[in-house]
Amino acid sequence: MTGTVRLHRVLRAPAERVYRAFMDPHAMAKWCPPDGFYAIYEHLEPKVGGTFKASFTNFTTGQSHSFGGEFKELVENELIRYVDTFDDPNLPGTMNVTVTLKAVSCGTELSIVQEGIPDVIPVEMCYLGWQESLAALARLVEPEIRE
Repeated sequence: MTGTVRLHRVLRAPAERVYRAFMDPHAMAKWCPPDGFYAIYEHLEPKVGGTFKASFTNFTTGQSHSFGGEFKELVENELIRYVDTFDDPNLPGTMNVTVTLKAVSCGTELSIVQEGIPDVIPVEMCYLGWQESLAALARLVEPEIRE
């Protein structure tokens, strides 16, 4: 058995800016880790067949977990589909993530489906982590700073 989370948000930012936040390793390090964690992206190659490698570190305990994956489908400003796996053998399997972006009158409608979450990770904790990450994503992409 593996878990699935589904998320939906509307962000007050153009789809181009939201898409770019998923393609830039520095941006990903800023918004992607849930509260209480920081991220290091060793590499992120934003092209179909490109790979990424990252780690999240719990700031309280100092413990890290690393993961990596591959981009399977990219449609600029519309779709990101990738797979990722944890390096820890206690977190087996491959997760499939589909991110859909749609331009709407006030910004971008964002839908995320993450499938294949390892059984040892409670789905509700994964969902909470994504909510924290998406709040950080909004703080990154919504401001219109022209300086």
